Amino acid sequence: MPAFVTLSGRFVRLEPLTLAAVDDLVAAASEDRATYSFTRVPAGREEMVSYVEAALAEQAEGRTMPFAIRWLHTDRVVGATRLMHLEYWQGPMPWPPGTKGVVGEVPSVADIGYTWLGASAQGTGVNREAKYLLLSHAFETWQVHRITLKADVRNNRSRAAIEALGAHLDGVRRADSRGADNTVRDTAYYSILRSEWPAVRERIQARLDYAHAA
Repeated sequence: MPAFVTLSGRFVRLEPLTLAAVDDLVAAASEDRATYSFTRVPAGREEMVSYVEAALAEQAEGRTMPFAIRWLHTDRVVGATRLMHLEYWQGPMPWPPGTKGVVGEVPSVADIGYTWLGASAQGTGVNREAKYLLLSHAFETWQVHRITLKADVRNNRSRAAIEALGAHLDGVRRADSRGADNTVRDTAYYSILRSEWPAVRERIQARLDYAHAA
């Protein structure tokens, strides 16, 4: 099972999600909720507690690594994200030269998901650096083979953000799941492979450097 970690950048810090973050998450989620049409974001303290407890239960099983997103500019927790659907492939693995990992210690593939931000943190670069920190940890520490990112096919805002990272559209799975608006959801699936990570990293770093300079 992967060890708990804190991931720090120039704009954000990803902190292990705990119940201590509930009140801050409630405050963030209680800002303008107009952008949550296609994203499940807990409303109110009771829902948020259940949300965090469910994430921690999955973490205890080695299936997810959830984070609270702290925006360093304001020193506030402004949302959440996670590395999830962690898969541990069995049998001999072609680990790259110099890698110390062995089967079962770290995931072989993972998803990034359950990402949401309070309205005040949207469009600020917080999401971009949060994704960068997650991708860096997955590819450079865990040495995963693939990261998957998904979005409701109707969620143009989330899809644009994923595509801006340099992720590849693998396709759309029809009738994939129940949508946040209680409809039958079609889901756009994106991926980044280990071999693609250097180019993706350079692309994101350039955008972060530009934002930092500005």
